[in-house]
Amino acid sequence: MAFKLTNPPYNMDSTPVYHVDMEDGVMGKANNNGTIIINKNVKPEDEQDVVNHEMVHIDQMRRGDLDYDDNYVYWKGKKYSRATMKEGAKNLPWETEAYRKS
Repeated sequence: MAFKLTNPPYNMDSTPVYHVDMEDGVMGKANNNGTIIINKNVKPEDEQDVVNHEMVHIDQMRRGDLDYDDNYVYWKGKKYSRATMKEGAKNLPWETEAYRKS
């Protein structure tokens, strides 16, 4: 898989942003290693909005409010099963903040 590093203005705090192949319907992802991946098929005019949204998740992880592994998302001490959630849904507490701020 090829990665492309994107330079500022996207990464206001030096968060690396990469463009990769992603499944349909997924625009981006904040990784718990401090990087952001963006679907390489995102339209250029939508890219900054996706990065802004994912930066909120990066901030949530840095604050210690959000974490995840293959099976669960952890939000402020509560565990959510990834198998039973629709990831990215606006009603999830970490997404509510991200949609509000981005």
